Amino acid sequence: MSILPASAPLFSILSALVEEYSGLHYGLSDRDIFIDRVGSRAMEVGFDSLLDYYYYLRYDPAGSLELERLVDELVVNETFFFRELEPLRVLVSELIEPRVRQGMRPRIWSAACSTGEEPLTLAMLLAEAGLLSRVDLIASDISQRALGRARAGKFGRRSMREVPDPVLANRYIREDASGLTVSAELRRSIDWRRINLCDGPSVAAIGACDVILCRNVLIYFSDETLVRVIGHLTQSLAPDGVIFVGVSESILRFGTVLECEEKNHVFFYRKRV
Repeated sequence: MSILPASAPLFSILSALVEEYSGLHYGLSDRDIFIDRVGSRAMEVGFDSLLDYYYYLRYDPAGSLELERLVDELVVNETFFFRELEPLRVLVSELIEPRVRQGMRPRIWSAACSTGEEPLTLAMLLAEAGLLSRVDLIASDISQRALGRARAGKFGRRSMREVPDPVLANRYIREDASGLTVSAELRRSIDWRRINLCDGPSVAAIGACDVILCRNVLIYFSDETLVRVIGHLTQSLAPDGVIFVGVSESILRFGTVLECEEKNHVFFYRKRV
């Protein structure tokens, strides 16, 4: 039972507001955990009614900042180093290295990077290939708290629950009694930004990218939001650029302008000119 009660209509308008802002979709099966988290945040900032909190979020001039902080409490920061590593290896060897050899400086964007393990893993692979200084690597998330952890480069041991490449891990990640610390060189190589993928102008401000990673985040969106987000990302792709989604995700059924390709059993989506 939530610390603050919420009727079905109140859950509906609160979850719709969160989804409108962030894309995070909450169905009826998620109602209890959603209301618990929202109720805890509402009480923390001085509200004893979720309806009053909703009106504050929706209509008060300061509500937009509080909505940002609420979403910070709601987002799922579930990631780890070397997750789905093979697509990152293919990205470096088959897509980035050829572009660099052609004299290009590729731009790579890790969208919805959470606490940063994905772009930091990619930075390790780029460094090993001698390419880190020859690319622009951007990482973004909607959560300021998650980005703060990414910038600090300090992680718990669960962030390295899989180690398919111990040599790579030992070279760039130091482990001590306090946990894991990532090489400062890798952290400095990444342009960390707060970006809401549902906000078209914010996504457009990234500029044209050769590769976009948006992995294991689309599952949190409704189909309608997913189509909107993929549209924003596609507009930010340079001609012939590619998007990687999670290995269990697919966007083919949404009829985008992207074409699915495969290299070494790794699938991605290319923007044809």
